[in-house]
Amino acid sequence: MISAKAIAAKIEDLARTIEKEFADADKLVVVGLLRGSFVFIADLVRELDLDVEVDFLEASSYGDAMESSREVRILKDLRGTIEGRHVLVVEDLVDTGHTLYHVTHLLRARKPQKLKTIALLNKPTRREVDVHADWTGFEIPDEFVVGYGIDYAQRNRNLPYIGKVRFT
Repeated sequence: MISAKAIAAKIEDLARTIEKEFADADKLVVVGLLRGSFVFIADLVRELDLDVEVDFLEASSYGDAMESSREVRILKDLRGTIEGRHVLVVEDLVDTGHTLYHVTHLLRARKPQKLKTIALLNKPTRREVDVHADWTGFEIPDEFVVGYGIDYAQRNRNLPYIGKVRFT
């Protein structure tokens, strides 16, 4: 669906945009939403010419299912504080929007100076809540995808590209 080469090129472009947005930041706190974003966040922070601190938050609304439960649970919270800091939330895929909506509201309550969001993939046809990432790598159709950190029942995270799951 999306090649490793296309992903790498998109990340380079997104990194330049993020650098401009956070040029005045002393340090950027990059918050990865586990587990699906770990490959994306690793590649993204290596492209950023900024001083970055990386932290992780784990939220779940899928488990091993193909459909969101719409109930977002925080399984792992941030280790550090974000009050008064510049924060970039990194998400793998915005689908129904429940996870990104819940996480951004949670983090805004912690009073960051600036909070922006980026998602590698966006499925706008599946949106159930009014939430949009500030930056998106690719808009995709309503297909179940794996690869580049994204899994189905903990499989296929290690694929270097984004592929759609075929069920037989």
